[in-house]
Amino acid sequence: MSVLSRAPFGRMVTAMVTPFTVGGELDLDGAAVLAEHLVAVGNDGLVVNGTTGESPTTSDVEKDELLRTVVEAVGARATVIAGVGTSDTRHTVELATAAEKAGAHGLLVVSPYYNKPPQAGLLAHFRTVADATALPVMIYDIPGRTGMPVATDTLVRLADHPRIVAVKDAKDDLGASSWVLARTGLAYYSGTEMLNLPLLSVGAVGVVSVVGHVATPRIRSMIDAFDTGDAVRARSLHLSLLPAYEGIFRSQGVIMTKAALNMAGLPAGGVRPPLVDATDDEREQLRVDLAAAGVRLSAEATATVGSA
Repeated sequence: MSVLSRAPFGRMVTAMVTPFTVGGELDLDGAAVLAEHLVAVGNDGLVVNGTTGESPTTSDVEKDELLRTVVEAVGARATVIAGVGTSDTRHTVELATAAEKAGAHGLLVVSPYYNKPPQAGLLAHFRTVADATALPVMIYDIPGRTGMPVATDTLVRLADHPRIVAVKDAKDDLGASSWVLARTGLAYYSGTEMLNLPLLSVGAVGVVSVVGHVATPRIRSMIDAFDTGDAVRARSLHLSLLPAYEGIFRSQGVIMTKAALNMAGLPAGGVRPPLVDATDDEREQLRVDLAAAGVRLSAEATATVGSA
């Protein structure tokens, strides 16, 4: 079976920011423009209403409006994955069923955060959400945010569910990820930029990226090089992207991503409290970081740079 046929949500997926107006309201026109741009530069999947989409500070109504806008804009050309995870199983099910009605192609379900359920609770949570719709589910394992990793045995048991098909892996434990890959058919997506290539090397099928907002062509080229067996080129591209990975995550990822998009003339706007916008010094450092990675901050440049 080819890698492509095992990638249910695409290979290059960007976790999209939610554009806001100057007044802090949802910018649906901007969201459509940004989604179109991200698909045009090489994304075959987009996550909407994820953490990078500031899901903790958008209402359920806003989430629905945003998802419908992105589906209408690019749903015929890219997989649109709805972030629906919350700390409450019932609320997550409500968001999942609403996402299905809005036309989402799949669901991203993060582990319940803050309340730190035991593994039995995680099993029940993910199975209940997967039972609620006919959509394929990607589990988001990011213990640095949630406080509770999804254990290897838990993931192996969840893989038996017909609609739990993938993992966005931000556990940063290549050994644990390797064991799940060895024991299941789950499609793994890197959720940590610095580990994009290492995870591909142990069997991941793609990435769910934040830096993809400004460097999709470069990341896509790295994936393609690895697929064709050109490990030298894949490694070179991986290493060249390190300054961009570091730059976007010098602060919270969405803060720096929106700063980069604003500098590139693409729709983004500011962030909602409790987040705060990047400072002038942070924006200047970001420009330096991205330049070191070969990323030029203009809409035209981000569409073309890095193919070599």
